[in-house]
Amino acid sequence: MDINKIRKVCRPIRIVVGLALIGAGVYTDIKWFYLGIIPLIAGLSNFCPLCIITKKCDTKIK
Repeated sequence: MDINKIRKVCRPIRIVVGLALIGAGVYTDIKWFYLGIIPLIAGLSNFCPLCIITKKCDTKIK
């Protein structure tokens, strides 16, 4: 499995999900949606906290 292909697909998805959650928070005035900043920052910085926890997206070259 090529990890770089997964990251290329996941990054825009994280950005879109983050923006959607923040937009929903602005629209509905529910503060919990502002947690969308987490996937947004993860997508913009290309850093995924779930990859560290699950060890699924390990980028070590074999």
